[in-house]
Order: sequence, then structure tokens, then C-alpha cells
Amino acid sequence: MSDSNPCLTCGACCAHFRVSFFWGECQSAGGVVPDDQVVLITPHRVAMRGTDAKPARCIGLAGEVGKGVSCSLYEQRSSPCREFDASWVNGEHNPRCDTARQAHGLPPLMPPA
Repeated sequence: MSDSNPCLTCGACCAHFRVSFFWGECQSAGGVVPDDQVVLITPHRVAMRGTDAKPARCIGLAGEVGKGVSCSLYEQRSSPCREFDASWVNGEHNPRCDTARQAHGLPPLMPPA
């Protein structure tokens, strides 16, 4: 794998999974995620707008999945986004990355040779 981040040409996870997390990550509670970018899921959990229903697409995802993408909320992203690594980043396989990629017709990422 090259030194470039495979996520910059993917974005499948941002357009497949519900991104839910504890409301305490929102700005009104002292966190970094903008309140207007989330929807309430339960009294204690929120989800990024656009990921609360299928087909999912996070409001922060800019670009075309599988071509070139970026996150307009990168500095203000939630913990699930901060903790989600593409397969083989840091040498570990992430089956959920494969699942999201497959849902968008993309092949799984391969380990470095």
C-alpha cells in the first residue's frame, strides 16, 4: 500500500454505516461535533445527519464514493469516525471496511506486499 490514505479515494464507510455516538460529543455538551449536524436517536445517543436511514450518506461526506472524497467535518468528527481505520492501516484487517466497500461495488483493500 502506498503512503497515501486509502480513505481519500473511498468514503464507503461514510455512505454505509449509521454513525451514532454519545450526545456528550456535541458542542452544546462541551464536545466538538456541531449540534446541527446530528439527529437524536435515543435520549443519550445521536447520529450524524444522513446516516440515520438507508441509504446512508453522512452530511460531512464530500465527493464521490470510490473516486475522491473528503470530510467537511474532519476536525469536528465524532469518535466512531476517529476510531474507524481502513483495512490494513496500522497492519490490521478491518472487516467492516470490507463490508462498506463491497456495498459500493469496491474491492477489499489488500495488505501491503
